[in-house]
Amino acid sequence: MDDSSSRPQFSSASAPPPPGPPTADPPPPDLASPSQPPAAARLQGSAESKISRSPVVPWSPWTAPAALLSGLALALVGGLIVDIPALVLGVSVTASHVPAGLEIADTVVQDGAFILAAILFAQVGGRTVRSWQFGLRRPYTGWRAAAGLIVLLMIAFLTFSVLWGALVHVSKEKLLEQLGAEQSTLLLVLSAGLTCVIAPICEEFLFRGFIFSALRNWRGAWPAALITGLVFGAVHLGSAPAADLVPLAGLGFGLCLLYGYTGSLYPCIVAHSLNNSLAFGSLEGWGLWQVLALMLAAILLIGGLALALVRVGVISPEPPSAPAGDAFAAPGAG
Repeated sequence: MDDSSSRPQFSSASAPPPPGPPTADPPPPDLASPSQPPAAARLQGSAESKISRSPVVPWSPWTAPAALLSGLALALVGGLIVDIPALVLGVSVTASHVPAGLEIADTVVQDGAFILAAILFAQVGGRTVRSWQFGLRRPYTGWRAAAGLIVLLMIAFLTFSVLWGALVHVSKEKLLEQLGAEQSTLLLVLSAGLTCVIAPICEEFLFRGFIFSALRNWRGAWPAALITGLVFGAVHLGSAPAADLVPLAGLGFGLCLLYGYTGSLYPCIVAHSLNNSLAFGSLEGWGLWQVLALMLAAILLIGGLALALVRVGVISPEPPSAPAGDAFAAPGAG
């Protein structure tokens, strides 16, 4: 944070000022002028300077709900494009039953639609879009500090989930049954890849990388984090029990905080993947080592995909002059 306005300014000239009429004693430093912040504000600014910066983006707040609704609409259209040929080929599809393989394909199309919608609305007004604007860059806190924040978020979320589960009866999630994870090894692997790799990447790209960033330009980051968390929980209505939506909203809020403090989307993707891996293993009744193996495999796949996209130029380096601002300052303060 540049606090040059609160430091004494020295002139290059050494001559004393010309004599003039006596002046009144200057007011206390905290009340001197708007450019001289109060002591509490200076202390807050000092603390905020230790918080890494997230990208300042020009996306209008209205593009956030527009991108979400468009992503859902694109997912519906894409699902029809996948389902119609299957129906023509004789696959039995009803309102209450969709074959597991087709369910996986539809979900992949939905996740792809989320990324496409975010990119399209980021380009509104003919803007050029860069990958770093969505947070695809190194954490400004460094990976060690980011890893600590990921652990804190996971502990907080799991604690809240346990307490919530003790208060509210939560039925077993049926997503893996819909994806056919118990029908064959192939469907199990595909389901794991979808829930632990593809979904965390695509959902974080839309919700934290775009929606949170766009809403931040409306009323600041705290309201944006709250709204994004609530919407994140709500979109899981079809795949998770209704009682789980509250903890998921809390997770969505926490992921926004993680993004704001690290300035990078990668820690959010990692945290999202770890949570989904833990949930996947729990629903499958796996032991600790199996869950840890799934977590490691998912993180390695995400890292490998990121490196591949860097190699081909899809993820480009962040320019040194890229604008950045305190993610939790007032709107426009970045």
